[in-house]
Amino acid sequence: MLLVRKEAEEDIRQAYEWYEEKHKNLGIAFIDEIESKLIGIAEHPDSYTEVKSGVRRALCNRFPYAIYFQKNTDSIVVIAVLHQRRNPVLWHARKGVEPDG
Repeated sequence: MLLVRKEAEEDIRQAYEWYEEKHKNLGIAFIDEIESKLIGIAEHPDSYTEVKSGVRRALCNRFPYAIYFQKNTDSIVVIAVLHQRRNPVLWHARKGVEPDG
């Protein structure tokens, strides 16, 4: 089961709005890529690089974003979706917190 934390949903929403403001439908293209990458994560979580004890990172192809997630016994939890130029330490504060819902 793939769970996306509220903070990660907010990351996605903010990026969508930024891209949509820059060019109509670019935000939609961003969402499409994120959704495609989330499917890949759900199907093959171990194929992504472990960046720090238990946290893996999936890089987007078209957009400079990384999806940080943890694979647990019964779920995969997306903890952050961050622009690659942002400090990756931002997701550290989110690591280990139980997902909402």
